[in-house]
Amino acid sequence: MMKLLFGIILLSISFISKAETASAGDMEKDTLPYYEIPAYPDSFSAELVVARMIDGLGFRFYWATEGLRPEDLAFRPSPEARSTEETIGHILELCNFIMTTVQQAPNTLSGEEVSALSFEAKRKQTLESLKTASDLLKTGPGTLADYPLVFQNGDQRNEFPFWNMLNGPIADALWHTGQVVSFRRSSGNPFDSRASVFTGRFGER
Repeated sequence: MMKLLFGIILLSISFISKAETASAGDMEKDTLPYYEIPAYPDSFSAELVVARMIDGLGFRFYWATEGLRPEDLAFRPSPEARSTEETIGHILELCNFIMTTVQQAPNTLSGEEVSALSFEAKRKQTLESLKTASDLLKTGPGTLADYPLVFQNGDQRNEFPFWNMLNGPIADALWHTGQVVSFRRSSGNPFDSRASVFTGRFGER
């Protein structure tokens, strides 16, 4: 009788724990963008194609950074390399630049602004910056020609056409997101294979 009662208690604890974990996951799914990639548009335009690239980056970043542990964040492949968390900070800088460009604002950030943020804050801000940029490209009246990349440092201003966004910040952010995936595998916490980067859905193959 005692063994049966003990077994029931263990099953109850396990059920409650799983329910709490699922609830936390649902809460994050509701509050952070890119748990899944948004539905694609019915038509093609240059702006919608770039927005889709940004959505793909958002989805990959979401799952590259989902469930990272302190030991994962501290991992670095060599003493000279960035740690996983430092790499995430750099991705945030790139994604903030993507957003400010589409907002038609100059980039005035030095990079030091993100260094003091917690991992959770960096992750949230990165995802929200990408979502803002994507939404503006989908709904804004401008074309890509209206979104030059502007670096502003005091009175010094450098401007580049949007072409540089494609092979610059967007490609760079994808590059570094791949590094996070590689790093977390090396630290013993691999990317969740249930997140399909082809379909942009969780739980699909």
